Amino acid sequence: MSFLQDPSFFTMGMWSIGAGALGAAALALLLANTDVFLSKPQKAALEYLEDIDLKTLENEPRTLKAKELWEKNGAVIMAVRRPGCFLCREEAADLSSLKPKLDELGVPLYAVVKEHIKTEVKDFQPYFKGEVFLDEKKKFYGPQRRKMMFMGFIRLGVWYNFFRAWNGGFSGNLEGEGFVLGGVFVVGSGKQGILLEHREKEFGDKVNLLSVLEAAKMIKPQTLASEQK
Repeated sequence: MSFLQDPSFFTMGMWSIGAGALGAAALALLLANTDVFLSKPQKAALEYLEDIDLKTLENEPRTLKAKELWEKNGAVIMAVRRPGCFLCREEAADLSSLKPKLDELGVPLYAVVKEHIKTEVKDFQPYFKGEVFLDEKKKFYGPQRRKMMFMGFIRLGVWYNFFRAWNGGFSGNLEGEGFVLGGVFVVGSGKQGILLEHREKEFGDKVNLLSVLEAAKMIKPQTLASEQK
């Protein structure tokens, strides 16, 4: 048992423990930056989206079925993760840059939020050039609601998105729930269906604007669709 009295034995043991802990941390960091632990999104059916109850954010709010948003002319809809998030504001501004082209196509731009607190939606409006609705039951964030918790803060992609938005001059706050991930939909008129469905896989995972525009060009206004039957 003389080896127990040898200081180098304990030094080697502590070094081994430290190396093991470092290796485990490195492995965890590596895995956190893959898609292994990300929950896979479930595609939404048109019937699922059509039946969602939305509320307007007027002084006297009214409730409507989501299908009213796209029934005649289709729609581009952003499911906002959190209005005060500077990453969400960046994507809202990006989508709003398409507004002139969407107007030419006759396709409206909308957003839905999952909560309406303080002045969050009002402060979001300068970044988003469309009407905003309240989805209290968070249906646009389903059918399988996905969350990204604190793992998001060790993902390199998220930090890249942070710096991109910061460099773009966007700022925000920490008000409201921001872990349930959002997305963007392009929905055709009538029963044309969902033409594009982008589900945010991590904080700041933006939709491809060219894909949004291409999908919007596929929308057939309801009157034209009826004539072609």
